[in-house]
Amino acid sequence: MFALANVILGRSEAFRFALSPIEKWPPRRHPGWVGLVEEAAAGWSAWAEDRRGTLPGLVLEEWSVVRERADTPLEDLAEGRDQRLCESLLTLHAVADEACAGLGVALDTSDAVACVFRARGRELLARTGSMARVDPRLLRVLPKVRTPPTGRPAFSRYACTQGPGITARWHKVPSRHRGTDTRSEYANLLLLPWPLRVRASDFRPVEEPVHRRAKEPFGFFEFAPKEGLDFELLDGVLRAAREEAGSVDGVCLPESAVDEREIDQLETHLRAHGVAFVLAGVRQRSREPGRFPSNWIHIGINPAIEKGTTPDDDERPEWFHIRQDKHHRWSLDDSQIYQYHLGGVLHPGIRWWEAMDVPRQAIQFVQMAELTLVALVCEDLAQAGSVAELIRSVGPTAVITCLLDGPQLTSRWAARYASVLADDPGSAVLTLTSYGMVQRSRPPRRDASPVVALWKDPDRGIREIPLEAGAQAVLLTVCMDRATRRSADGRWPIDNGTACSNVAVHQIGVPATE
Repeated sequence: MFALANVILGRSEAFRFALSPIEKWPPRRHPGWVGLVEEAAAGWSAWAEDRRGTLPGLVLEEWSVVRERADTPLEDLAEGRDQRLCESLLTLHAVADEACAGLGVALDTSDAVACVFRARGRELLARTGSMARVDPRLLRVLPKVRTPPTGRPAFSRYACTQGPGITARWHKVPSRHRGTDTRSEYANLLLLPWPLRVRASDFRPVEEPVHRRAKEPFGFFEFAPKEGLDFELLDGVLRAAREEAGSVDGVCLPESAVDEREIDQLETHLRAHGVAFVLAGVRQRSREPGRFPSNWIHIGINPAIEKGTTPDDDERPEWFHIRQDKHHRWSLDDSQIYQYHLGGVLHPGIRWWEAMDVPRQAIQFVQMAELTLVALVCEDLAQAGSVAELIRSVGPTAVITCLLDGPQLTSRWAARYASVLADDPGSAVLTLTSYGMVQRSRPPRRDASPVVALWKDPDRGIREIPLEAGAQAVLLTVCMDRATRRSADGRWPIDNGTACSNVAVHQIGVPATE
């Protein structure tokens, strides 16, 4: 019902009649409309669980109006010629949206009524990528995590629809932590802006002839550092971070920072330090001639590790693995080749495309307790197409973007796109790049900048995060707090969402003798 009403109201632009003309909404025939909607939603959820009794009267009444007027052209709705039908659709949309509360993302405000119904909805979401039984190739109903904190009106606060095209997958991962109050939740994220050194020779043309056209010849390159992860340094940095903050909950590395063959060893070291979450950009070498390798973000979660503890040596808990592919190739033109001083290995007269396989677009939503996370790779943050539309509709709590880019200054492209998501839908956005690339980025008449990361959230604003001299990592403490869900159709705001903001930044360094 939510999908049907949402599509009709969206295509006819009839949502606007909840705002204009003034004094026409909510309908006068329903005094106390907000309370009636909430009561009907609770009754509908309970009925859907065991199908006993009858549907709530409000649902039956408004649905009968929609059925009687099923042949009404969308143009009549768009022009406001059938006010009664529009009122019924807006009411059914509101009731269905309220009935979706807790269906995808568990809420601590949910009571015991219809708990089986909500559990079934979460299972359906995890299995099919949609909370509805409609074929997901045609339409998906996804949870809405955040509503915009700005003035842009949102007409739903628990669900959203997405048409065919991009695939959405929802992963609910169990997590162990002390306490249940979201106002006391926090997480320590260790940002490893590695490689700390990037050589020009780490960029290599692939062994294919350059495509010489009449204009704009192009070729392909790969980023393949000779040196792998320094696991001895990793252990030292983790020890120093734990001494500073007591525990490290997660570790983040930039795009292409980890060779795919290093993932298991990386997780072994993290487990030994009680780290339950890792998000790392992974590079792959081509496995067969004529086929380019992949570029993706590896998300590893170990739910057996409790916050602030380290597992026993005898325990070998399994890691959950989630893969977020990169969807767009990096294109190096002459200005970037000069900026990164790569002219000795990549000819500036040729446009160089990243040698990577381009997969079908899919976004992985990862839900851990109160936090819903999306990870993106480089240009995926800047694309204004279906990926951006999907992310804005769902409104994840946080968006982490792994880059192989220059300094993360507020004046550069990543900050502009981070600001868009922080303003609407209100997600916290973190971008992270390699310190080695930051040092290579020296545009004419500018000095190198140490800013390796950037944080933007709707509450505390934007913050540049440098890697200071003598440090090899940055420890970022993120705090979760209540967020308000709003709906422009007249329902009262409710504080049952989650927002996150940064509350502390520490430079982590290991003495050279360690």
